[in-house]
Amino acid sequence: MERAEVSREKTIVKTSIIGIVANVFLAGFKAFVGLMSNSIAIVLDAVNNISDAGSSLITIVGTKLAGREPDKKHPFGYGRIEYLSAMIISVIVLYAGITSFVESVKQIIHPETPDYSTVSLIIVAVAVVVKILLGRYVKSVGVKVNSDSLVNSGEDATLDSIISASTLVAAGVFLLFHISLEAWLGAVISVVIIKSGIEMLGETISRILGDRNDKELSKAIHDTVMSFPDVQGAYDLVLNNYGPDTWNGSIHIEVPDTYSADRLDRMLREITVKVLKEHHVLLTAIGVYSVNTKDDEVIQTKRRVREIVFSNEFVRQMHGFYLIPDEKTIRFDIVVSFDAKDRRAVYNEVVSDVQKAFPGYELQVAMDTDYSEV
Repeated sequence: MERAEVSREKTIVKTSIIGIVANVFLAGFKAFVGLMSNSIAIVLDAVNNISDAGSSLITIVGTKLAGREPDKKHPFGYGRIEYLSAMIISVIVLYAGITSFVESVKQIIHPETPDYSTVSLIIVAVAVVVKILLGRYVKSVGVKVNSDSLVNSGEDATLDSIISASTLVAAGVFLLFHISLEAWLGAVISVVIIKSGIEMLGETISRILGDRNDKELSKAIHDTVMSFPDVQGAYDLVLNNYGPDTWNGSIHIEVPDTYSADRLDRMLREITVKVLKEHHVLLTAIGVYSVNTKDDEVIQTKRRVREIVFSNEFVRQMHGFYLIPDEKTIRFDIVVSFDAKDRRAVYNEVVSDVQKAFPGYELQVAMDTDYSEV
């Protein structure tokens, strides 16, 4: 494991331990206050703190497992385990919200009169401040080290501070007007927690399924590849994520047809090294399109084909053009936007238009995808 990965793991574990200690203490205080004051909201808040401590423990376990070295069974490593731990935390948040809602509804149907004391309210107020600070700290560290588990835990802590604050509001209303609203407030806050849990879960599942290429990272890699003088185009970038900050991918480039094999090999190696060094992405494959530079008729044909292809508003790219005069064959790829209602229909229309312009040629046209398209 590299030094940066070790440092990241230590940071996540340290932050999670702080979260566990803080939540255990808060849970103990809140449970005592809730039972003494007969407050269902405060008791549920204490239970929620215990679930938060469990979330932090899951984060530690997930990070440790994700840091295991690649092996024969999992040659790309175990980094995606972090996404699974983030998903478990999301489910815990969702479960906590549903449980809180059920208990709040029970309290609405069968209300109990709370008995607040000055000491209990002070403890809850302190808990609000602690949870706000803890939430901001954990989330900021999560963003810094790119840990979904920590980000989710931080957001959960922030929601907990809102719950605790609502119990203070309910207590104030009860002490001033003798109206018990804590069950109703608990129900409203529970709905907020449920919504947050669903959003966290959806985002984590999306990562596991495979998000589109990160636009900024894709552009940076594209610019790096294009910085090589004889690279005339860079296309079909595919990035595969195997955990936070663990990427590999592939790309196609266009180079002049005058390139020799040894010269091309040297450039491909240089591209691979530069992309890995600057962007921490391993290009496991670089495909090559040969650009015809010696036949003026072929160059004019390419220009005409481009005009026809880009006359369709949904075509984003055309690349890999190659014409074989002896075989009367034209080859190229096009990228059709996801904005098109029927991408296949757009593809068929473009091919048909080119075929009409060049009736004597056999067309070999592939429909590609831009994986970073917004």
